[in-house]
Amino acid sequence: MPPASALDGPALDRRLFALPGGINLGLTEHTTPAVGSFDAFKPGLDHIGFTVAATDGLQEWADHLTGLGVKHSGLVEAPYGTALSFKDPDGIALEFFVPR
Repeated sequence: MPPASALDGPALDRRLFALPGGINLGLTEHTTPAVGSFDAFKPGLDHIGFTVAATDGLQEWADHLTGLGVKHSGLVEAPYGTALSFKDPDGIALEFFVPR
């Protein structure tokens, strides 16, 4: 199955695959060395993304996270859609996004 989209940056190479049932799978290769116990640059889990139906819902999540005192990226435009990134208490990267 060919990738549905790609995201290439100075330290990463990502391919996004649109799977049946509306599930997206992103495979990422990082060129930055890993540090610490959990690090997105180590092989394994990079992050988990959850689809939100519309940008208004994404803004509601941003407001909710702010109200809880959770640091986040704010709404960020990306090639695959609009994203809101944050970390759980263990430092694992999470993302809400509205796909294009």
